[in-house]
Amino acid sequence: MSTTPARPAIVLVSDEHAETLLDEFGRYARDYELRTARSCVEAIAAVERLRAEGSDIALFASDSRLPDADVLVAFSAWRAAVPTARRAIIAPWERFTSDAAPLRLAMAKGKYDAYLLMPRGPRDEEFHNAITDLLSDWGSSVPDPEAITAKIIAPTQNGLTLEIRDFFDRMGMPTRFYAPDSEVARHVLASLPAEVEPDPRFPLVWSVVREPIVARSVSDVARSIYGAPDQVAVPGVVDLAVIGAGPAGLAAAVYGASEGLSTVVLESGAIGGQAGTSSMIRNYLGFPRGISGMRLAQRARNQALRFGTQFFTGWPVRELQPGEPRPGDPHVVRTEVGDIRARAVVIASGVRYRKLGVDSVEALVGNGVNYGAALTAARELDGRDVVVVGGGNSAGQAAVHLARFARSVRLVVRRPSLKETMSSYLIGEIAFTPRITVQTCTRVVDGAGDPLLEQVTLQDTRTGERSTVPAAGLFLLLGAEPYCDFLPESIATDDRGFVLTGRDVPQTAWAKGLPPADLATTVPGVFAAGDIRSGSMKRVAAASGEGSSVVPLVHRWLASSPSVTTP
Repeated sequence: MSTTPARPAIVLVSDEHAETLLDEFGRYARDYELRTARSCVEAIAAVERLRAEGSDIALFASDSRLPDADVLVAFSAWRAAVPTARRAIIAPWERFTSDAAPLRLAMAKGKYDAYLLMPRGPRDEEFHNAITDLLSDWGSSVPDPEAITAKIIAPTQNGLTLEIRDFFDRMGMPTRFYAPDSEVARHVLASLPAEVEPDPRFPLVWSVVREPIVARSVSDVARSIYGAPDQVAVPGVVDLAVIGAGPAGLAAAVYGASEGLSTVVLESGAIGGQAGTSSMIRNYLGFPRGISGMRLAQRARNQALRFGTQFFTGWPVRELQPGEPRPGDPHVVRTEVGDIRARAVVIASGVRYRKLGVDSVEALVGNGVNYGAALTAARELDGRDVVVVGGGNSAGQAAVHLARFARSVRLVVRRPSLKETMSSYLIGEIAFTPRITVQTCTRVVDGAGDPLLEQVTLQDTRTGERSTVPAAGLFLLLGAEPYCDFLPESIATDDRGFVLTGRDVPQTAWAKGLPPADLATTVPGVFAAGDIRSGSMKRVAAASGEGSSVVPLVHRWLASSPSVTTP
């Protein structure tokens, strides 16, 4: 009997154009099961048959008008049936303009993902670019991806294995989890290097680019794949060292390397920073259908690599030593295993989420409690209840993504509403998603479970009343703390620890009565960009803009600074 898994499916819904759609989607027939339906009811019946056959539904592609239901009502029904499927409206040319206005308003509220013109001829690659984007987005979020680039072997999934899976997901490397007694695990065990103990502790991590390792941390995994500074050829002194590979650091790397600067980026975790955990960023310029933080980060990384940037992933910076005491000495960026010497440094290390400070909750971090979106964990919460804490865009995006899998999502905020802290489009999408409940003027005061989180206690900040709710997952997105423990005292910061630049620098540190340049710190040749900078706007686009804007300042510094002393 064949054990080949059923292919995922695309459901094409149109009364008048079903055959046209089937013909147009023919190029996907090798990898997807194509099913047509002429109405909303027929589409639901098709879903039931596909599920009985073992197929996941990747995409609903519907005409803008259906005979038995308004298309938005139909999408609501299909979303309830298959929350993870992507949804596109494909309007025929004679109705594309007339149907557009109300339907595009609904798209802005997250009721579906794309409004497309039905192709009128062969090779409509703009249309298919949109379709493949949707399918790719779906493929990155399914629990069991087809193409595997990494395997994790362990008896059970715990906090460390979830962190490793999340790291791989954010690096764009699909993973799968295996028990030690599986055939895959036996094969990986047999391929262990000779120096590894014959009865290794878990987890074991295999990737397509390296021999398997016994992982003790995410840094172990990152180093095994990407190497360390002392394992990669680095010139004696580089022009630019960027600390942090979030949107600001990636933008600085792209613009710096593209303009001829020898550029090195050091990142302690996964590429993308906090933005890399966003399931879908819909308001980033140039991506009308939205883009996940992971895809945005990986595209930027590939762009920087194309221009010659070197990335060192998994090595946190321990110390930044300014180029002193001799004028012209390079700055030194120190890590555990190697130093990078640079004529200019951009601090783009970003922020980390503030701790909740509730002991019972902190004890369960990694066992149901997560700081950040932890997109991998969402797939493990199918049919369960979760709580998200936070009122910013990251919390809203996490809630919407979790609602694809969880039975219920409770979004907890201290403020009386979301309007002051969250983008309007996200508020609308949350309101449209029936699985999400917003609970305002509320904070988390307790959590319990053994060994995994089982419940969370909430307190009304107005009345003091407490209530306990079931929760298999708690996601804490509590606001920003600067990530800059490595900075020397000579770099001025504000009272919260964010780096001061430009006119915000204390006047005692100005040179000849003039403030530093807008993104320059109190140490010449050291700049700050993105969320780490005091007064910055905490948005992806703003961070990217600062990362690109800092490069002309770096050029100006390099042109005016003394020659760097080399060994």
